[in-house]
Amino acid sequence: MSLLAILIVVFVVLAVVFFVGGYIAAGRRREGREAQLLQAIKSADAALAQARAGDRGWDLAVLEAAAREACASRFGGLQPERLHLIQVVDRPGTDADEAVFRIIAGHRQEDVVLGREGGQWVAG
Repeated sequence: MSLLAILIVVFVVLAVVFFVGGYIAAGRRREGREAQLLQAIKSADAALAQARAGDRGWDLAVLEAAAREACASRFGGLQPERLHLIQVVDRPGTDADEAVFRIIAGHRQEDVVLGREGGQWVAG
């Protein structure tokens, strides 16, 4: 076997090893991010339930409509594929309340913070 053939075989083997290693690492990172997102969603759901018990302004359908409107205005009419409520900040009173949504549209992920102004949910 010539030196050139050996170098080509070594290069191909190294490329395969790096590709497989990168694929495994990316999968682990994706699983970690999904676990964090699920935990944030569960935490926000619990906070939302507690907030709704004391204040009727925390209607999920109204919050999602405001998040969709904020997404459309921020991204030129783009509608999100998925919305995840990831944080609820229920401060005393209503004008200091905040809700954070993770908006997923295509390959884009953005967090949108909603706040209350005069009893209405608006992008903050």
